[in-house]
Amino acid sequence: MAKKCVHKGCGKTYEGDDEDCVYHPGPPVFHEGQKGWKCCKPRVLTFDEFLTIEPCTAGKHSDVDDTPAPEPVQTPDITYGTQVNLGSLEESLPPPAPRLPAAQATPKPSSSPAPPPESEDDDPSIALKEGMTCRRKTCGATHKSGDREGEKCVHHPGAPIFHEGSKGWSCCKRRVLEFDQFMNIEGCKTKDRHLFVGSGKKDREGGSEEKLEAVRHDYYQTAGTVVASLYLKKIDKATAVIDFQPTLINLDLRTTDNKRYKTEFPLFATIKPEESKFRILGTKLEIILAKANGTSWAVLRSDDKPTGEMIQVGRAGQA
Repeated sequence: MAKKCVHKGCGKTYEGDDEDCVYHPGPPVFHEGQKGWKCCKPRVLTFDEFLTIEPCTAGKHSDVDDTPAPEPVQTPDITYGTQVNLGSLEESLPPPAPRLPAAQATPKPSSSPAPPPESEDDDPSIALKEGMTCRRKTCGATHKSGDREGEKCVHHPGAPIFHEGSKGWSCCKRRVLEFDQFMNIEGCKTKDRHLFVGSGKKDREGGSEEKLEAVRHDYYQTAGTVVASLYLKKIDKATAVIDFQPTLINLDLRTTDNKRYKTEFPLFATIKPEESKFRILGTKLEIILAKANGTSWAVLRSDDKPTGEMIQVGRAGQA
């Protein structure tokens, strides 16, 4: 009988208890706007980036949640009847700031205009590929070849809300306390069709798509890999092309705000394409290149000018 793995970051259906699983053993951490997992270092700012953080631990599937419970908060043991003197509290506080008259109050800054809404329908001129994932939040359906009749897309059109311990979506009223419960909140809106590519951000008027000649990049390396970041916001995952070759990467990156970066990215040394991988985040493309010979790279691109600096082989330090 098929079971669903309850490990964080996995959620796959499996048959045998000996099947391999990659997951997060620690609980999620949300602190001062940053999001991540207690078991590993990456911290991101947006919820979409949080969902793409790669699991850090290999093990076996399980239908028993063994995520450790949050550590209890230690409170001081105060004996009953102990008197606490607050007489100096007033002296230790700064004087209250004077109130401004209503006419002199600082005006509120005008809010920036909201981004244009996502298209509600797929562009019929763009071919759908098998395995594409629906772009609507919490749907998760994948495209299968064949007739699309009978599709039902249950999703949340709003944004996630985390406030004073409660979690939910702006489009509906349900609020929960646990992250697992939040991830299982059923969508509140139903569409007759899934959304796999949207409008595609095609150049409908000719010449309106902004072509980018270059993007900022940096990297660090270990003995066997080079981890590079190409900084480009809002990359469209549905149309992105990242093709690894032994000495270069073919890139065709469209963004949801109608920009495009298309280039052959020449590499300093040879890589193993079949072992290299990538992930698309909200602000960048991160690529992990498997070195073919283990040599230290002086630069990332073969056409970059060496700086003469000593490149440390090892993982970059985390702040």
